[in-house]
Amino acid sequence: MKNFTFSPRQLISLGLIILGVIIAAVPKNTTIPFKLTAEQILEELKSGTQYVAPDVVAQMIVEKDPTLQLIDVRPQAEFEKYHIPGAVNVPLDNILSEEFTDLLDQDVMTNVLYANGSTRANEAWMLLRQMGFENNYVLSGGLNYWFEAILNPQAPPSTSADDELAKYDFRKGASQALGGGGMVLSTSTSKAGKSGAPKPKAGGKKKAVKGGCS
Repeated sequence: MKNFTFSPRQLISLGLIILGVIIAAVPKNTTIPFKLTAEQILEELKSGTQYVAPDVVAQMIVEKDPTLQLIDVRPQAEFEKYHIPGAVNVPLDNILSEEFTDLLDQDVMTNVLYANGSTRANEAWMLLRQMGFENNYVLSGGLNYWFEAILNPQAPPSTSADDELAKYDFRKGASQALGGGGMVLSTSTSKAGKSGAPKPKAGGKKKAVKGGCS
């Protein structure tokens, strides 16, 4: 399994680049109040706590945990070609739209953002964190790693450690449960599972969750 880890210097550089892109992309006349500073976002980015491993998401899907909501932040055309079953589409360009506020600012569902890689989903996550939205996470490695690790797992050598063999058995079973390809055109809301996933905070606002666009 590949480790998506970065040195502190790489994290800082990546964070500054992404924050610069976000600042440039947000209209200057926006009236949306940002609650966290760039420095606070960077500290969270360095901690890596926004990431959810693909194995965790796969287990949530297989176990049908109702708290999981997958959010595809790619353009609608890419979403319609393929996406993880149960995902809803909230393109990055529309992430600040009031249409999606109830979906993104709530503490009932565990939102997992994803794109082809991790960069675009991280951009969406940082914008949401700047607005104070807490219950959003990023699929580590994005669709590229999801396809490699979950949908097409490679069998380890028979001499591998028991945990590696067990991981492969789980991924193989998850791939079969997801239909081998795991990518569908349906935009139905996810009803997936939970073990080991970051949990929404209890209490607070209990907004009704709306589905994303098709």
